[in-house]
Amino acid sequence: MLSEEDIHQIHIATLEVLEEVGIKVEHKPALELMADNGCKVDFDKQIAKVPEYVLKKALQSAPSRITLYGKKPDFNVVLDDTNTVYTMGGAGAIRVLDLDGRRRPATLRDLVDLTRLQDVLENMHIAHFLVLPQDIPQEGADRIVFATMLKHTQKPHHTIPGGPQGVRDHVEIASILAEGTDQLLQAPFYLENVCIESPLYYPKERVEELIEVAKYGIPMLIEEDAVAGATTPFTIAGTLVEQNANILCAVALAQMVNPGTPCIYSISSGIMDMRVANYSAAAPESTLLHIATNQMAHFYHLPFQGGNTCDSKLPDAQMGYERALHFLALALGGCNIIHVATGNLEQMRLASYEQCLLDNEILGAAFRIVEGITVDKDTLGVEVLKEVGPQGNFLAHDHTLKYLRKTRWMPALTDRRNWEAWEIDGAKDMRDRARDDVTRILKEHHPQYVSEDMQKEIDRVAQAAQKRVLERK
Repeated sequence: MLSEEDIHQIHIATLEVLEEVGIKVEHKPALELMADNGCKVDFDKQIAKVPEYVLKKALQSAPSRITLYGKKPDFNVVLDDTNTVYTMGGAGAIRVLDLDGRRRPATLRDLVDLTRLQDVLENMHIAHFLVLPQDIPQEGADRIVFATMLKHTQKPHHTIPGGPQGVRDHVEIASILAEGTDQLLQAPFYLENVCIESPLYYPKERVEELIEVAKYGIPMLIEEDAVAGATTPFTIAGTLVEQNANILCAVALAQMVNPGTPCIYSISSGIMDMRVANYSAAAPESTLLHIATNQMAHFYHLPFQGGNTCDSKLPDAQMGYERALHFLALALGGCNIIHVATGNLEQMRLASYEQCLLDNEILGAAFRIVEGITVDKDTLGVEVLKEVGPQGNFLAHDHTLKYLRKTRWMPALTDRRNWEAWEIDGAKDMRDRARDDVTRILKEHHPQYVSEDMQKEIDRVAQAAQKRVLERK
């Protein structure tokens, strides 16, 4: 997407913004730390300006390779600055489109069921809380959500800090499963998401979260959710510069706190649709922004997470084209983690059970395209052509059987039969077929990844942690 010259221009513009405009940091200890490490700080205005040599030093200590651990090694995710692609599950919806077609508030039961459902998806590699339950107290809810995720998935998973105490509470809860804090920090099976704000702004609580995560050395997503034309310049190039300056400064701060802190360059940015005065996650320009940002992250040898949900409100034709174009472009562009990849609709506000399986299907097709074609002596098939000859049939040949599952993507929901066969089988559309599979999976898949004693202890600690938050309020 970007040429070497484009990347160079964005890099130079970023340095200019960092050195001449700076970042507003609403946290005096962080400003003091930045000043001690060579930044030019105006404490009255809370502005830190970052010279090039400070940024270079920080990037030298930020690891290019980060391992996220599953409950079994088969589910480990290894991130680096190459074009290896993984996906992360959907995130943060407060409403659910359930199997009866009702749009209703999300519940804790939905979180359990959707986590179990996504746990079986072969094209989802990192779990996320697809819903934020609305039937529990919202203050400190991240503790309950975190504990729920720990118990119901075998994959590494994502969480949000919920303030600096939330970071400490997550470590305490996760240490139960790891059987010790030292063991947890040696092989962390979750990552914390620290969101910074555009343009060029770190609120106090976000800085406190960043510092606390960095102290522990837990893998950290440093995420900006820019809106091009509203919180950043209207042009994609201008947004790339603002994002780059904002995220790189946060990476530098994390390295000042604890050199070697694993940082993942992350965005969930989009454009402002001026016609409807609303953010668009799935516009073509939003996808271009993510592909180009991936190149910038890799220029600094940092792993990258990008990706948005669709703008569509239903699992319909709009959803299909938005998801397919976005997934395929990000996968071809080498996005290390495609974010919010399963289950979301309506720009992350809505979660859908059927959508989890529909997204998994679209991802499977996208990954097959990215895989490409193998050309060697055997796949060229000259000997097979000699054996079968003109007007022959290859269906029963050993060569066909050998490559049947190696070179063909086998869809789970896509129907390729003729009309008559489809009609005999109930004439179901893709959403109907997905609904049937969801019902079957939720009936059959009841994993037990954590012992009953550990589950009770995880719940006890999580509930106590939330209670302390509620009492402070």
